[in-house]
Amino acid sequence: MKTWVCDLGQKLEIFTPFLGKYRPFVGRCCQTCTPRSWDCFYHEQFSSLGFRNIIRRTTATVQGCWDASPSSLLATVQYRGWLVRRLCYFLAVLDWKVPADAPGDLAERICRSKRVQDVAAGQARGSTGDGKSPLRWRDKVLKILAEIQAPLSLFMLRLCGWALLRLLNHLFLNVQLHRGQLEMVLRAARTPGVPLVFLSTHKSQLDGLLLSFVLFSQGLGVPRVTVGGQTCSRHLRALLSSLGGVFLPTRTERMRSGQDEELSGAVLAAYVEEVLKSQQPLLIFLEEPFSGTLHLSAPAWEWLALVYRALRDSAVSDVLLVPVGIAYDVAPDGHCAGQAHGARPLSLRACLWAACRALSQEFGCARVDFAQPFSLQEFVAKNLVRRSCAGKSLEELLLPTVLGTGSSQVDGNKAEVWGPGARTAAGLKPEEEILVTKLGLHALSDGVACSAVMAVGITSALLLHKHREGVFLSRLMSDFSWLLEEILLRHHDVGFSGQLRAVVPHSLSLLSARLALYRLSPPGDILVVPEASAVAQRELGLHSVALLPVFASEAVGACAIRALLVEMLPFLGVPAGPCGVVLSRDELHRKTLALLWLLPPNLLGLQPCQPLECYSQDVLDKLIRCGLLEAEESEREHQLCDVARRPFLRRPPWTEMDFADSDSDDEDNAGKRCFKLCQPRSSPDFLLFLCRLLSPVLKTYVRAAAFLDEASWPQPEPAYVDTLQRFLAEDGGFAYADGSLALSSLQTFKEMGVLKEVASPAGPLLHLGEPFRSRENREKLVAFIQQFAEP
Repeated sequence: MKTWVCDLGQKLEIFTPFLGKYRPFVGRCCQTCTPRSWDCFYHEQFSSLGFRNIIRRTTATVQGCWDASPSSLLATVQYRGWLVRRLCYFLAVLDWKVPADAPGDLAERICRSKRVQDVAAGQARGSTGDGKSPLRWRDKVLKILAEIQAPLSLFMLRLCGWALLRLLNHLFLNVQLHRGQLEMVLRAARTPGVPLVFLSTHKSQLDGLLLSFVLFSQGLGVPRVTVGGQTCSRHLRALLSSLGGVFLPTRTERMRSGQDEELSGAVLAAYVEEVLKSQQPLLIFLEEPFSGTLHLSAPAWEWLALVYRALRDSAVSDVLLVPVGIAYDVAPDGHCAGQAHGARPLSLRACLWAACRALSQEFGCARVDFAQPFSLQEFVAKNLVRRSCAGKSLEELLLPTVLGTGSSQVDGNKAEVWGPGARTAAGLKPEEEILVTKLGLHALSDGVACSAVMAVGITSALLLHKHREGVFLSRLMSDFSWLLEEILLRHHDVGFSGQLRAVVPHSLSLLSARLALYRLSPPGDILVVPEASAVAQRELGLHSVALLPVFASEAVGACAIRALLVEMLPFLGVPAGPCGVVLSRDELHRKTLALLWLLPPNLLGLQPCQPLECYSQDVLDKLIRCGLLEAEESEREHQLCDVARRPFLRRPPWTEMDFADSDSDDEDNAGKRCFKLCQPRSSPDFLLFLCRLLSPVLKTYVRAAAFLDEASWPQPEPAYVDTLQRFLAEDGGFAYADGSLALSSLQTFKEMGVLKEVASPAGPLLHLGEPFRSRENREKLVAFIQQFAEP
């Protein structure tokens, strides 16, 4: 690996990927938002420390843990091996330490909190004053605190840790953890007076137990795990609370005039401050499980706002944030992805039944990745002073192009419009709400960037986006090797190792329910044919969605190229054929920006700190680097470079050259640059593959635009989202009928002016914007999005 400082002051790294001895160190923090954190807790040798299977416990590991044990126990370890083999899991769990716990007087501290006392005093002044107000408000505070958390039970922690260790060994072949990443987080945990907050992606309902097990077993303490929007039964809630789960206070319709809600908010804020002061690790899941795209959930935003308020109010000097990425070959509850989320409370019986059913299935491997910790104080100092309101709205930038009423504003900057999704944290200014949203999206992007790509994801992407009609196993292994190299070259890691002849059959065995395998005797090969059903396409799509952040820039560029080819060559149905077509850089830049404006950055895994114009240039650079575009030399440049003497020239050609130093002349020449469309030798159909990666998202937007003709107006936003989800699910060939994409399309349409939110006595209602009340303009919107989508 080589490191140097470029002219802009940023440190750049180049590495040569090699799957055996070296893997790329993923998850470096952002140099734009946290430049001082870039060199903290990081060591060059971390990438070569290897991996650890955290669910594998042997007699050797148990003996190492109990070196300081009494002689009788050591004798048991040395001479009673048969007993230790049966008790090694239990002995390992007994050795796990709890470095930090909630203080014993937590309830008294919260009752003495200035924020809680101010709210209680204000409500007491507004009451009738019967002399029992202090006692009554204290009982309410204790009741709210009991809803948020319960004291940790060490017995239940160790018992459930032992049961979970046995369960994980039955569910997964291994659960890998990078030793270098673990050492980095352990160094951060030793920072005096600074708590750790883990910000994790959410792929399964098992994530909370898995990450709590990882942190507890590796000496990082028992984290307080935030529970999202999923409602739980009373018994399950009590069990999760004793294991470290924390819940948002329930908000019911019985609350009178917001008084009780104000008190619950004060108690919750005081509780988060006390957790951070005691340096207990806090785990926040940034998204809802089963979502095919990146979408910051409302509970996650509220927990992040509470952490920010603790820093703003000087309850702690700083907070170290650790993005976490989780990856599965097959998610243990991936079959629940298509069901209605949160339809009924999750019960303890349902969890036990799901665990029993999971024991009869195979889920392959799992991987947990920690990104580089960064300072919340530094992030706030860098981002809070920025003004996010500058620039033009999406309606000003994109609407003229959609309706054909004017030219696209290529040189316009898009204003940053952030929708927090839940503004329940009182005491935040509008710019602070924007900051919290940017923090959540940034951490979610970092968590996805450090997540490993699993073998099942690569195989599913090849079968769904490249070999829909079937492929021979030998060709599939060749394409698997090519795609693996492309992933490593883009500085993303993979969650497997070994020979291809073992890895590819392993992934096919996990997908066997959706595949048909035919052994052909004369060639001696195997034909792999994916099912044509909607269920199979949806399952393969959910596995392959992990590749979209890896190839997001190239996929956007490929869809922009397709849109240009649709304009230039309308008789071509597939954009993979016309190689050698010359494309204007200005037109390609215009189409790329239009697509980047249309799709929210979080859908593509882009960091929210960079302007979209920079991403447009990055898209162009990556298309050239991967071999899809080649710079076309203009005739004038060819003449300037050709200075050979010709027999009929009266004067040398260099006398006609203009050596004047003119910036405007350089800009005019640069604006006329052109590129020739090429086919990479390693993968001739790479352009079509990239278009298909982004096609499910674009098809959702096309269907959402078509839904405008079916909906009745006006209607409340929740009713619109529910009806839209049912409309999307009716499409049998649709792969990602999930709520996050429906919400993303709603956000885009509101920014574009397609939908307008109007206040009413019954609440805000959605209306069609004035231009789109015409059926002709709605058809133009569908055609505008359809030009980017692969048919």
